Amino acid sequence: MSALRIGTRGSALAVAQSTLILDRLAAATGRDVELVTVTSEGDTSKASLATLGGTGVFASALRAALLADECDLLVHSLKDLPTAVHPGLTLGAIPARADARDALCARDGLTLDQLPEGARVGTGSPRRVAQLRARRQDLEVIDIRGNVDSRLARVGDDLDAVLLSAAGLTRLGRLDAATELLGLGFWPSAPGQGALAIEVREGDQPADLEKGLRALDHRESRLLVTAEREVLAGLEAGCAAPIGATAVVDAGLLLLSATVYRPDGTERLTASHGVTLEPGSLQSQLAEVDDVAGRVVDELLENGAAALAPVGGGTA
Repeated sequence: MSALRIGTRGSALAVAQSTLILDRLAAATGRDVELVTVTSEGDTSKASLATLGGTGVFASALRAALLADECDLLVHSLKDLPTAVHPGLTLGAIPARADARDALCARDGLTLDQLPEGARVGTGSPRRVAQLRARRQDLEVIDIRGNVDSRLARVGDDLDAVLLSAAGLTRLGRLDAATELLGLGFWPSAPGQGALAIEVREGDQPADLEKGLRALDHRESRLLVTAEREVLAGLEAGCAAPIGATAVVDAGLLLLSATVYRPDGTERLTASHGVTLEPGSLQSQLAEVDDVAGRVVDELLENGAAALAPVGGGTA
């Protein structure tokens, strides 16, 4: 029997994430599993992510390879995946989510509050830019690209700090580079951050792959990231919209909070709502999640989110 083929980008982080899934899928299916490397425009261009098209820039080449039967499944960082359904493809599994927080990696063990006035902090995320400026208007925020190692190498050289995801650092064995993990209460991260997504072609999958996908899927993580991504979709937000969202489940209650920032960090709007997750099927609980996300979106738009950032038809 031929091996199952996982399509992945060639970056160290993408390979590390795909290898995690490879090992679990091989154990669950009893089949050989191999990686197939796919190069995207986002891997070769030095332009900013917002210029290239943001979240979709890494996914498009991978999805084309999957639809062309060059691989059997894809492993994505969920925060990099567009919210719109791609024709012919579906999310087969969302494994248990890792740490959703952002990590500050600064010289000399400094925290965000300890960085000196005028410190240079690198990030390629409009959300992180807005959050940095909201917290510290005195900082010089530098737009950066590159893999995790190349970004970390700039700390102590031409940058005082960089912002990265805690989950990515953990998967690369580099969490020791973090000097502060930023709490989600005051620093909400990107919708879906910390989660991986396994994408497959629509239609019947081989029985062993179906078995593997069921073993990998984590219901609570799927509900949480769906809630966060439904906010992004409901706001009709693109890559340039600085939005943070956090969902948690506590004693059967799903709590969802989302914040829209003005890009310069001078204003922000937050909305929070909750829903009791009644016992039942995944589909019934996803309907409850969709309802609570809709309430968060409605409140943000009613309170003027479209005047702050490019969401919901706004021109900010």
